[in-house]
Amino acid sequence: MITIVGGIYGEHCVRPAWDEVYGSAGRAATAIARFGGQVELHGIVDIDQQFIMESRAALEGFKFHPYIAPRGLSFEYLHGLSTPTVAGPIGAVTELKTSAEKVLRFGMMEASVVVDAEYAVYDPQSADAPQSFGANGSKAEHLALVLNRNEAGLFIGDHSLSPEALATTVADKQQAEVVIIKMGPLGALVYDKGSISRVSAYRTNRVWKIGSGDTFVAHFALAWMEEGLSAHEAAVRASKATAYYCDTQGHPSPKLFAGYNATPLEPSERYRNGFRPQVYLAGPFFTLAQLWMITEARNALTDLGLRVFSPYHDVGLGSADDVVQKDLQAIHDCDLIFAIGDGLDSGTVYEIGYARALNKPVVVYVENESTQDKKMMEGSDCRISNDYVSAIYQTVWEACVL
Repeated sequence: MITIVGGIYGEHCVRPAWDEVYGSAGRAATAIARFGGQVELHGIVDIDQQFIMESRAALEGFKFHPYIAPRGLSFEYLHGLSTPTVAGPIGAVTELKTSAEKVLRFGMMEASVVVDAEYAVYDPQSADAPQSFGANGSKAEHLALVLNRNEAGLFIGDHSLSPEALATTVADKQQAEVVIIKMGPLGALVYDKGSISRVSAYRTNRVWKIGSGDTFVAHFALAWMEEGLSAHEAAVRASKATAYYCDTQGHPSPKLFAGYNATPLEPSERYRNGFRPQVYLAGPFFTLAQLWMITEARNALTDLGLRVFSPYHDVGLGSADDVVQKDLQAIHDCDLIFAIGDGLDSGTVYEIGYARALNKPVVVYVENESTQDKKMMEGSDCRISNDYVSAIYQTVWEACVL
């Protein structure tokens, strides 16, 4: 039995449409139960969220122990990469305590969770100020931390260290037996009692980002705490299960997992050594909506580690004599193209064709054009996606293997 304590939140995404009650702990309970694990879930919910989670617990076969609040939290996303707006009472207003043999603990916005366990897996879930596992008096004989690289750097106050040094230092300071540092396209680094290994990420056709980290932690916790797999083996399974979730927006049973084929991502040597590929951002920028889209894509690609050349931001508006040669030279200089295809803007279509003539990889995000209008792009081996987040990730994955 795994005891899960953490946030149970409403989640609303505009595009693609998503309106559910999960949160980190709720999602982890579903993921573990679907894979055959025994789960006891503890979390703070309002009456409406309680009804939904109790129904899901009955369906999935896990136990649910709610703590009732006047109003629960909900997260509002425009898309899967947007920073959510949080509605509801924010702040650690209460303390939850749990004593169990095996505990999966998530950081929460509305409570501090004190754990006393033999085995514990902890995901602090904070981009700004992650709390150490033992800061509130939590104890575990065997502790595994699952962090992203930013959280690991915040734990020790130094973002300049290599992943190996980060994991070793975090393990020492946090008294953790296992430290996993998730590193996007570079997969995950696994520190296990002094030994270090790496686990590949997977490339998928689509990417449903909301909750992907929760899924990784859930499958790692089940494999490591309940099934006795090594930390490396548990992380391998977690990575593949996360790929399944991103691809399908669902959680696999063991049978579905066994039949799921995913392609490991194999970054190039120069990317592994710190090279940041440059992407040319093609798309119209003549209306406020178009400018918003260009800026959103530019920020997303930059946040995911790419250098971005944006004609609007880096050259600006002007006559053909002023801008064309600068833009074409930038296509020559870049490693690949990300193009926003809706509207079939003539300049964007030209840039796509020019890039393919130079044998540059092109990823096209296009939702609203016909098969006929996309024919030349498809026929020239562009990667085409009708989902914004998926297209962004396809660009990053394409860049990291060059």
